[in-house]
This record gives sequence, structure tokens and C-alpha cells, in this order.
Amino acid sequence: MGHGSGIRQVGWIDIPGGGQVVLDGNHAYIGHMDPPYGTSVLDVSDPACPRVVASIDIPPGLHSHKVRVHNGIMLANRERTRGDKPTDDFVGLRIFDVSTPSSPRDICHWKCAGMGTHRFTFDGRYAYISAELDGYVGTIVMILDLKDPTRPEEVGRWWMPGQWTAGGETPDWKGRDHRCHHPIRRGDRLYVSYWYGGGVILDISDMTRPRMISSLDWSPPFGWPTHSLVPIDKPIAGHRWMLVADEHVQPLHPDLSPELPAMVWMVNITDETRPIPVSCFQLPELVGIKTPLMTACHQPVETITSNEVPAAWFASGLRVIDIANPLSMKQAAWWMPDVPPGASRVCSNDVYVDHRGLIYLIDRNRGLSILERV
Repeated sequence: MGHGSGIRQVGWIDIPGGGQVVLDGNHAYIGHMDPPYGTSVLDVSDPACPRVVASIDIPPGLHSHKVRVHNGIMLANRERTRGDKPTDDFVGLRIFDVSTPSSPRDICHWKCAGMGTHRFTFDGRYAYISAELDGYVGTIVMILDLKDPTRPEEVGRWWMPGQWTAGGETPDWKGRDHRCHHPIRRGDRLYVSYWYGGGVILDISDMTRPRMISSLDWSPPFGWPTHSLVPIDKPIAGHRWMLVADEHVQPLHPDLSPELPAMVWMVNITDETRPIPVSCFQLPELVGIKTPLMTACHQPVETITSNEVPAAWFASGLRVIDIANPLSMKQAAWWMPDVPPGASRVCSNDVYVDHRGLIYLIDRNRGLSILERV
């Protein structure tokens, strides 16, 4: 059952570990970490008794650990993992008609290169994706138009200068260190995390020609990659803000701040040409000691609707962050799931809040918790 403060468990289902969970209506969609499990569809109309109504497999060498759904259309990434993908398979996006959620219908395979597509967002018309393309080093930003979801069309792309090696650019970083993790759209802006390249705010008022407004990067002196830039839709104290989450994985260098594990930053974007970090949130017990990787921050929820922000904190479960005072964030509630069967510890990977206010927390190894703030 787990335990916590200010949170109660409504339901739980034993399901293979996932990288993402999203809701559309009364159905939850889970992108799984490891083959043969690709994507699962759950009926959560009764959140106390979630049940699987459809599942899609994926072959060895690939995974579909990210998923988005809008207007009866489901997008699942297809990314290379360990080993070679099957010679007759592909990387990119797999697109389904889920107008009947229990019977997903495969309608399109959008193909790219390299490792494939990592994380992305989708608003029902446009998909904002991180994809590898021939001629580039690492994933770049791409905007796809899914007006006809059977025939996605590229609208525009953006890359960090140095990525386009086929165009004569030369990166000043190692390998794929600077790469797009994923874009999040608000209005005519894209908020884009860029791993060890920090993050950028892009103007997409002309989607065919995204333009960088500003950037930020603190790796180094901090050793953690930037996972997500999440804009806060409502002003606080007359200012505009975004949360920036670093991910507690793959340190840039072992000597860079191992005693300060990855955390969430509050960044002032009132002047979006000059994003300024003003505070951060971390569990006090994790500061000043070396912790195993995947102990601290993974990511906050990506649509922030109140001053309480649920966040997946890897081995520390769910943490609800009070952002009412942006200069001094604090913990408002927390939940620690039980260690899943067969795992050595909790690994909370993704979090989503549905239209009823229920919180969905997927474990990377096994199990989905459905929670409620009390």
C-alpha cells in the first residue's frame, strides 16, 4: 500500500514498469520501459479498480516508453535501446487511432534515424518531438503537423548550433551530450530541455522558423542533465516562472557535485530573454551525501494547475512541491510506494494529474499507483 503524508492511495495495479503515463478521458495510457511490453491502455473509470483493456507489444532492441493521446489519436515513440533493432523494423513514432481505446488501430509509422524519437508532447494537432535525423549529432527539435495523422508533415525544426555536422557545423561538446530531451508548448513558445546543453526558450510564432529567445545551462558546475522546462501558466507575485528539472542520472563528470543530487529549480522568466534561477527544491536528507543514481529528482508534472506541483522523485517516490512562494519552495505532501515485487527499491518515473485531480505515479520497474491529495 505504501505510506505518506497528505496523500492516500486510491488504487494500484501490477503492471510492467513504465516511462510515462497520460490520461485521456477515463483511460490511462502507459508507455513501458522494456520489451516485449510496448503500450498499455487502462480503463480507470473506477480508479480503485483499474483494468487493462488493450496492450501493444514491441520487439527486442526497441522500446516505446513515451506516449501521448489527444482527440482519439495516440502517439508512441519507437527508440533503439540495447542491441540492434530488427532489420525490418524502424525508429520514430507509431501512430494509432484510439477512438475506441480498447481497440487501438495502427495508422502510421513515422520514421527517423539513429536512436529514433525520445520524448515528445502533442496538442492534438502538432507534435513537438526530439528526433535523430541523418546529418545531425543527437536529437533535435522537430514540429510535426498531424492534421492528417496518417501522413504527418514536418513543419519546422531547430537545433543547437554545432549539431548539424552535415551542414559543416562542429560541436564543442562530446558525442551526444547536447541533445533535445523534449519540448513543451505554451502559446507561441516552446520550452525545450537540452540535456547537458541546459535548456532553451524558442519563439514559434512562425513554426517554420523557430527562433531562440534565450538559454540557460548550469552543467557544469552541477553535474546533472536537464530533463524538462515546465512553464507555470499563472503569474505568482506579479512575475512569470518556470520549473526546470534536472535528472538524477548519467553525471557529466563524477567529480561534479555528487553530494548535491539533481533537483528542481525555480526560474524567473518575467524577462524571457534573461531567465534567472532564484531557488531550488531538494529533500534535505539527500543533501551532503553521495547517493546512488536515480535516487533524487526525475521530473515534475508537465501541466501545472495550482501552487502544488506533484513530482516523481525516483527512489523517494512522489513529492508534492508548494510553489506559492517561488523564492522558498517547500514540500506540501509526499507518498512512498512499497518496493515493487522483484525490485530492490522504488523507482518513480512519471506523474500525471487527471481531470478529477487524481495523481498517477508509474514505477520504472513495476506498478502504477493512483493517488489522491487529502
